[in-house]
Amino acid sequence: MISSQQLEHWLAGAPETEHLEFKEAKQQYDSTKLLRYCVALANEGGGYLVLGVSDKPPRRVVGTVAFPNPGQIKAKLLEALRIRVDVHELQHPDGRVLVFEIPTRPIGQPLHHDGAYLMRAGEDLVPMTADQLKRIFAEGQPGFLTGDASQLIDADVLISLLDVQTFFDLLKMPLPATREGILARLISEKLVRADGMGYRITNLGALLLAKDLREFESLQRKAVRVVKYKGKNKLETERDLIGQKGYAVGFEGLISYVNSQLPMNEVIGQALREEVRMFPELAIRELIANALVHQDLDETGGSVIVEIYTDRVEITNPGQPLIPTERFVDEYKSRNEKLADLMRRMGICEEKGSGIDKVVFSTEYYQLPAPYVRVSTLHTTVALYAHKDFADMEPIERVRACYLHCCLKYVSNEKMTNQSLRERFKLEDTRAKIASVSQIIAATVGQGLIKLDDPENASKRYSKYVPFWV
Repeated sequence: MISSQQLEHWLAGAPETEHLEFKEAKQQYDSTKLLRYCVALANEGGGYLVLGVSDKPPRRVVGTVAFPNPGQIKAKLLEALRIRVDVHELQHPDGRVLVFEIPTRPIGQPLHHDGAYLMRAGEDLVPMTADQLKRIFAEGQPGFLTGDASQLIDADVLISLLDVQTFFDLLKMPLPATREGILARLISEKLVRADGMGYRITNLGALLLAKDLREFESLQRKAVRVVKYKGKNKLETERDLIGQKGYAVGFEGLISYVNSQLPMNEVIGQALREEVRMFPELAIRELIANALVHQDLDETGGSVIVEIYTDRVEITNPGQPLIPTERFVDEYKSRNEKLADLMRRMGICEEKGSGIDKVVFSTEYYQLPAPYVRVSTLHTTVALYAHKDFADMEPIERVRACYLHCCLKYVSNEKMTNQSLRERFKLEDTRAKIASVSQIIAATVGQGLIKLDDPENASKRYSKYVPFWV
C-alpha cells in the first residue's frame, strides 16, 4: 500500500528513473498514454506512475482530477494488459495524487500495446530492440553457458582438456592434492557437471579454461580474433590470428599479443628518444575484458574481434548493449553474470561498472580522443583513436570528450568546470582558450548531454556541470 510517507519521500528528491515517473495531469491524462507507460514500466521491472505531482524538480503536489473512478481504470488496465495494476488515491493538503503501482511483466513475456513493445528512454517511450526482445523470450530457458561443451568423458580426459593449474592460480588458491578435490571445485563453479560415472564440461568451463577451444565444437566460433591492417582501412591485412585458449587461461597472452601489434609513437624527452605504444594497455585490457563478458553468446555468426589500424583500434563483440551507451560510465548490467563473476574473481575484469571509468581516465591521461561506441544491429564496437592535437579534433570529438570528462568527474565525486576541461585538453589558461572551452561546453549542453549543477550561478567560467542523468 502506497502511503503518504512514501509520497513525501518522493517529493523530498527521489529522481525519475525507469521505475518512477511523475506527471502533473492536473485536469486529465490520456488513457492510451497511461497504457503505454504501464507497458514500458512493466517491461523494465515494474514501477510507479504518479499523477498530480510536478514532473520537474523541486517536486510539489499540484493535484489531479484525472480518472475520478480508480476502480474503473484499474479494470480497464487489467483487461488491456492482463496484469494487475494497483491504483492508489492519496489526499494531500495540496491536492489529490493518483499512484499507479505497476508490476513487472511475466517471465519470458514482454508486454505490448497495439503491437508496440515499449521501454523508457529518458522522457520518451521507444520500441524495444530485437536484441532485448530476444533476451526476454529466452528467459526461463537454459542459457548457453549451462549447456554441455563435451560429451560424456572420464576424469583423466577432462583434466587433459582444461588448464586447471592456471584456474587455481588465478583464484589464488592452492591446487587440491587429489583429483577428487579438483573435480569438486570445478563442479561447484558450474564448470563441470557429473553425469553418472563420468563428467561433462559445460560451455562456461570450456570457454574459460580450455587449453584449445578447437577441441569443443560448440565453441570454435567463440575464440577471440585479432586482425592487424596495414593502413586506416581493411584493404590490406598484415596479420590475422584466432586465439585457441579459453578466455581466462589465455587472457594475459591475448593482451600481450595485442599490445605487441599496436602502432608505436616516438616520444622525445630530455634529449632521449623513446618509442611507446599508441594506446595505453589499461584501456586495451578493460575493453577486451568487457567485450568478452558482455557479448551475446547466442549469436552464432561471429566472435569478439580486435582490429588494429594505423590510427585506431576497434574492439567488437556480438550483441547490442543492455544499457544506453551514454550510461556506460555510471551503470552496469551484464549479459553473462556467471561468466562476469568468475572473471572478476580471477582478476580479469574490474568490479561492476569501474572498467569503463578506467578507460576514460587513461585516454584523458594520455591525451587521446575520447573513446567512441558504435552500435549496429548485431554488434557493439568501441574504438580508441591515436593522439590528436586539440586544434585537429572535430567538433563531435570535442563534445564526446566533454561529456565523458563530465561523467568521469561525477562518478569521482567531483564536478566538471571550464578549468577541468581545459586541463583535460591540456590548454593554457588564456582568454582565448577559456572562450574556446566555453563553446564546447555550450555545444554539449545544447545536445542535452550535460547540464549546470547550479542553474542560479550566472558565471560561466566558474560554473560546474553534471551529466544529464544526474
